[in-house]
Amino acid sequence: MADASPVPTAAPASGGAARKVRVALLFGGRSGEHGVSTATAAGVMKAIDRDKYDVLPVGITREGQWVLASGDATRWELSAGGLAEVTGDSGTELASLADLGEVDVVFPLLHGPFGEDGTIQGLLELAGVRYVGAGVLASAVGMDKHYMKLVFAGHGLPVGPYVVVTPREWEQRQAEVVARVQELRFPVFVKPARAGSSLGVTRVDDVSGLAAAIEEARFHDPKVLVEQGIEGREIECAVLGGRAGGAPRASVPGEIVVDHDAADFYDFEAKYLSQTQARTEAPADLPDDVAERVRDVAVRAFEAIGAEGISRVDVFVTPAGEVIVNEINTMPGFTPISMYPKMWQASGLSYPELIDELIELALERPVGLR
Repeated sequence: MADASPVPTAAPASGGAARKVRVALLFGGRSGEHGVSTATAAGVMKAIDRDKYDVLPVGITREGQWVLASGDATRWELSAGGLAEVTGDSGTELASLADLGEVDVVFPLLHGPFGEDGTIQGLLELAGVRYVGAGVLASAVGMDKHYMKLVFAGHGLPVGPYVVVTPREWEQRQAEVVARVQELRFPVFVKPARAGSSLGVTRVDDVSGLAAAIEEARFHDPKVLVEQGIEGREIECAVLGGRAGGAPRASVPGEIVVDHDAADFYDFEAKYLSQTQARTEAPADLPDDVAERVRDVAVRAFEAIGAEGISRVDVFVTPAGEVIVNEINTMPGFTPISMYPKMWQASGLSYPELIDELIELALERPVGLR
């Protein structure tokens, strides 16, 4: 890896042509969102400017093996057969990061634990390598919905009622857990505290379905969150870090519209596998004052956890116009049809331009404490 102390540039060496910025795309990974990550990587591979960037596709298998993988985007696209997977046969095994040679910036297209939670970010910080997105603490807080909500509430942001279920509580005091959940208003949503893409999420309409839902969530994460259902519209907003120390920027809001005759909520199948259970709209059809409140809350949430570069903030807008924060994703889905790039496209920033902007933000950010 390159010494990242000076900001890398594409300036020509004496008498030579300009060197391309070398970007390592990390994708796959050990989490349940492995296949979503490969689809994200396919989108970036197709759109990134190859005349400007020297791209190194680095796949990580479910077992944690790193390989210098194929840069053919079609190999990693979502297809009728489902989501692609990185295996040991997907490329040349990397014995160490040094095998990659000089790298100017890493784009960690990893979703979920062991990628979006501060672990990869810590490795890159130790190596002194610039990377796209939030740092160690913001990534960890953004991944853990329990601590995320505590931080949001501490900054005066509105969050809905919820109950945290730790492994010890569920294994030793189930009756107490059930009693606490019954203080919420049904329906409730039971979800892993540290997972995304709606993996392991169950809507529960009465207490009879609670235990099975908690066990389903525990399959993905031993710590579980039970959230009271919020009546309202599911609205999202994309946030970009500010250039040269400037304020974060918010896109126009977008909306998830679920066909409730086909799906109870925006689950994994509705997000990635079905073409009919839900649709996305950007911009969302909101009154101007409500849209502005959504954008303000999104920026405040971004700043509350100390996010950098990229985040998507999900909120509910109630019938009374109240904006309630649901969660923040510090490495949101990033395929061309994902909400994050769609909201920026509706705001005037194309998908290739968005990739450029994120890399530029990473390159101008100093390494180390900041």
